[in-house]
Amino acid sequence: MAVEQRVNQTVARPMDKPKMGKMARREEREFYLFIALWIIGFLAFDAGPILASFVISFTNWSMMSPPAWVGALNFQRLMTDPLFYTALWNSLYFGVGSVGLGLIVSFLLALLLNQKVLGISLFRTVFYLPSVVSGIAVAILWIMILHQDFGLINSVLAWFGIKGPGWLVQPQWAKPALILMSLWGAGGSMVIYLAGLQSVPQHLYEAASIDGAGPWMKFRNVTVPMMSPVIFYNLIVGFIASLQGFVLVLIMTNGGPANATLMFGLYIYRVAFQFFQMGYASALAWILLVVIMIITVLQFLGAKYWVFYEGEVAK
Repeated sequence: MAVEQRVNQTVARPMDKPKMGKMARREEREFYLFIALWIIGFLAFDAGPILASFVISFTNWSMMSPPAWVGALNFQRLMTDPLFYTALWNSLYFGVGSVGLGLIVSFLLALLLNQKVLGISLFRTVFYLPSVVSGIAVAILWIMILHQDFGLINSVLAWFGIKGPGWLVQPQWAKPALILMSLWGAGGSMVIYLAGLQSVPQHLYEAASIDGAGPWMKFRNVTVPMMSPVIFYNLIVGFIASLQGFVLVLIMTNGGPANATLMFGLYIYRVAFQFFQMGYASALAWILLVVIMIITVLQFLGAKYWVFYEGEVAK
């Protein structure tokens, strides 16, 4: 009986936390040192405005007089604001279109630029450079490219006897024009895809060749599954960025024609700095945050069905 009691006491005793070695403690210090600047910057420049905007969202403040507490009135106003739904729909439309098209085009570019040919470094540089051009310069350039009368696209269509539409002046073509314009920055995602392609283990392709797989089967069963984490990353980041689009839309269309390109970020800007309704603008900003979080959570929930990692057994 005494032996059994002693055994039970031994089993129930919690395990002692293993002591960290000298190298582990050094790596831990370096970790906190590296993230210290980000933490300081976040606390100094981001945390305060974030908390302030949350408080302001419950007030009526025009910046000309002290804010007045109105409770949840600004959030109730959202339910009856038609421009809120218009801006939300436009942003989701643009996000799905631009991210979907951008993922395909940038992935195909990465596949092409992953080949071993003469001068490949020059081609990679050429395709990447547009993604680092200033946003205002890009907007002015695409206004000229999409011009109804002398734009490059309509001029090319005219060679084939096709009369091009008014890309930025007709409501039904305005959002597709912005989606087409978003391909200008495909070089940024292309570089990420290129890095992912070069990290795919070559022995997987060799094993597929031994099994008799052709180029398409290798692409479908090796390249795409191994690249799915990279695709997922670009999907998350791209969708978040698209929902916050502002500068290019402001310069190219200013939300027109007929609010066809009134994006959520532009609507927040108008409410805050044109109508000086800071409380309502803050409420809109927090709703946008909630929408982004919901979409991101849904993407993570769906990722388990198509995102695979090396060494992971597919479900």
